[in-house]
Amino acid sequence: MLRTLPLLLMLTACVPVEPALAGRASVIDGDTLEIQGQRVRLWGVDAPEGRQTCGAPDGGTWRCGTAAANALDARLRDQVVRCFERDRDRYGRMVADCRMGDEDIGGWLVRDGWALRYADYAGTAYLVEETAARRARRGVWVGTVEAPWEWRRRSRQ
Repeated sequence: MLRTLPLLLMLTACVPVEPALAGRASVIDGDTLEIQGQRVRLWGVDAPEGRQTCGAPDGGTWRCGTAAANALDARLRDQVVRCFERDRDRYGRMVADCRMGDEDIGGWLVRDGWALRYADYAGTAYLVEETAARRARRGVWVGTVEAPWEWRRRSRQ
């Protein structure tokens, strides 16, 4: 019993008990919410930007950034979202794991193909979800997608 106590204390110290923020969320874009007037960037995921387009299977393009935001908005409609702060970004926004009930919103976005896992920050988190979305050609994976971080870099030039 004495050997397991330090491990138990370590594990519980890493898991926030109370969310930093909770309430109904407004969708700002595919990976950013606003709750009670505070912007929250979803941890570990990167959705296409609002002006970003993706390649369609027929060779055309479609507004995948707008579609990602709309899908997130439809998913969260009238639900309470709880966000557990992990960090602050360079714009001062909270970066958080957010949940709707027991569902990880970032995981849902990646699993349904509306966001890519942001490996620079997430490491291997969401790798299984992204692989499944690609194989099933869900969301942005229905055609071709440029990683949002690459699109932003290219758009600034």
